[in-house]
Amino acid sequence: MARAREELRYEPFQRRVRAHHGDRLIVDSTRALLVWEPRRICPSFAVPLEDVLVASEPAPVTDREVEGVLHPGIPFGVHTAAGSPVSIAGGAGFVFDDDDLAGYVAIDFTAFDWHEEDERIFGHPRDPYHRVDVRASSRVVRIELDGEVAAETTRARLLCETNLPMRFYLPREDVRGSLIPSTFRSHCPYKGDATYFSLGAAKDVVWCYEQPLPELGAIAGLVAFWNERVDIFVDGERWTPPSGPIAKALADEFGVTTRA
Repeated sequence: MARAREELRYEPFQRRVRAHHGDRLIVDSTRALLVWEPRRICPSFAVPLEDVLVASEPAPVTDREVEGVLHPGIPFGVHTAAGSPVSIAGGAGFVFDDDDLAGYVAIDFTAFDWHEEDERIFGHPRDPYHRVDVRASSRVVRIELDGEVAAETTRARLLCETNLPMRFYLPREDVRGSLIPSTFRSHCPYKGDATYFSLGAAKDVVWCYEQPLPELGAIAGLVAFWNERVDIFVDGERWTPPSGPIAKALADEFGVTTRA
């Protein structure tokens, strides 16, 4: 998978996709592709040019170099594949210099409101090779923040997600101290909308999916700590902090300072 991440990849997407800009329909296609540019973590939709219902025109190239993998926070205008940017109804597109993608244009997801079939989707297109599993565990999970016990439980839910660190979701009553609601929010296409909390002086160190997507109901109302900002012990043994290019990209996206 790490080697494949260095390549331009694409595959057919069998659902109808539509994109709106306000009340205006911009894209309507049953021939979409999922396209992964080299080093991009998440795919984009690419559709035949004739399925874009407004005219496109050339656009200036974004002059920005990004090292490592490109997380969802890196704007669509940064490209690692050869091609030409275009403007589409106030949003951005990209035409690849690849014979197999001739006649297709990739579309900036964040510029439009998208539907797969008749359901609204958010964040970015889902990767068909991305999986999220949740398992109940009776092991003793202890979380320390600056040397003090912040939470301890034998009722954790372990969330394992493709390419991401395993996260520990705990009942709120097993957290020591008051969780202070934050204004920060995030959205995950696989889990839903997350709210954040501070604990003591540690800002936004905890998050919760109050109403996750139906398939992730097992974590509803539970809270998780950034592995990168706390010390986690499982049955008395310290859990290894996240590392590697994906962990670095995640830390860069959310501004998380990792621990050694």
